[in-house]
Amino acid sequence: MNLPIDPESIKGFLREDEGACLYRHAAEAACRGVCLEVGTYCGRSATYIGTACQAAGGVLFAVDHHRGSEENQPGWPWHDAELWDDEAGALDSLPSLRKTLRRAGLEDTVLPVIGRSSIISRVWRTPLSFVFIDGGHTMEHALNDYRGWVPHLIPDGVLAIHDVFPNPADGGRPPFEIYKLALRSGLFEEVEAVASLRVLRRISPG
Repeated sequence: MNLPIDPESIKGFLREDEGACLYRHAAEAACRGVCLEVGTYCGRSATYIGTACQAAGGVLFAVDHHRGSEENQPGWPWHDAELWDDEAGALDSLPSLRKTLRRAGLEDTVLPVIGRSSIISRVWRTPLSFVFIDGGHTMEHALNDYRGWVPHLIPDGVLAIHDVFPNPADGGRPPFEIYKLALRSGLFEEVEAVASLRVLRRISPG
C-alpha cells in the first residue's frame, strides 16, 4: 500500500491499521464492481479506499451530507471549529474533502455524492461490490444505512462497519448493533476485525 498523501494530515478518526484493512478489501472488491462509503467527512477513509479503487481501475462513491454527525456539532466532544461555516450556521466538511481529493490525485476516482444516505440509497440502482458504513451513530441513522445499502450489495460483496465497540464503555452502540444484525441475518460472514473495524462478506446463495 502506497498512499499519495499522509492520512494523518487529513482530519478524521480512522486508525492507520483500519485504513490498511479497508485498502486491502477495496482493492479486491473494486475489480468486481463499484465501491461506496457512507460518511466521508474530510476524506481520510476515502483516501485509503479511493487509492485502492484507482489502482484497480474502479471508482468510489462517497456519500455524505457534510453537515457533520451528532458528535461533530457545537458543544460535543468531536466538534471542530475550523469546519464551521458562519454564513450557513452549520458545519461544512465538503471543502476539506475537495482539498483532500485534489492533494491525493483522486478527483476522478472518488466521486462525492452530497446528501442524506437514506434518500440516496432509496433511489440507488447500481449494484455494489463494497460498502463501508461510517455515518451517523444514532440508532436511526445506523439502521437506515444498513437497511438502505445492504440490498445493493452483490453476493461475495464486502460490508465494512466502523466504530464497532462490543464494550459499551468504549463507544456508542448503534454500529455494534447493526454489525450483530448483519451476522444474525444469515446474509454475512465475518472475515476480519481490526480495532473497531469489522469486515463482513455477503454469502453467495447456494
